[in-house]
Amino acid sequence: MLEAYIKNRLQEKEIILMTHLVIGYPDLESSLRIIEKMVAAGVDLMELQIPFSEPIADGPVILHANQKSLAGGTTVRDCLEFARQVAATFDIPFLFMSYYNILYRYGVDRFAQMTADYGLKGAIVPDLPPEEGAAYLQAMAANQLDPILIFSPATSDERMQYLASHGKGFMYCVARKGVTGGKTAFTDELDHYLARCRQATGLPLALGFGVKSKADVDFLKGRADIAVIGTQTIRLVDEAGIEGVTGFIRGLR
Repeated sequence: MLEAYIKNRLQEKEIILMTHLVIGYPDLESSLRIIEKMVAAGVDLMELQIPFSEPIADGPVILHANQKSLAGGTTVRDCLEFARQVAATFDIPFLFMSYYNILYRYGVDRFAQMTADYGLKGAIVPDLPPEEGAAYLQAMAANQLDPILIFSPATSDERMQYLASHGKGFMYCVARKGVTGGKTAFTDELDHYLARCRQATGLPLALGFGVKSKADVDFLKGRADIAVIGTQTIRLVDEAGIEGVTGFIRGLR
């Protein structure tokens, strides 16, 4: 399971890297090439986003990537087949990330079973709280998959403990209120927030929403276990092309 993998990686590294990719952006072939570059650069795990028309947790960069992927004809079936290919090809764990409407329309039990059969390790569904996700949590457990749950700075200590009781693998800590892609202040306030997260759970902590540079990753060492880089890699591909990914990821260390 993911928790053991992460803790083993942390025996070798001060912090590990997780990247985010919208499947089908700019297209499926390019998505595969981006993953090749990321893995070669030393990424430790990756979330694969199944594009959705209304990705409410995502800012304009990832929203645009979702829209372009859908406009290009990417389907849920395409995403499942793509995920099966990369999970079989690359020796790192992959997770799905998407919104509950995708799972609901596809069938929660069917989705979880195919996620496991295709070699993925878990999923992040940011718009599904545990109170409304019993069927999802049961399906994930039945298929030995990790449901990754989310803390935010607005989450109370009591709520953090409740969420942690249902989470597996690691907890995803969003760095600030709002959506992906904005500016995050890596300050004492974030330090205090991560200390609260650490107090609430023994699971590894991932920090996302605004990680853009080596300085950001360095700040997180000793505070979080996983630095999540999402929007910045999409920006890089848009501005510099796929070939720029390797140097950027290596530079984060």
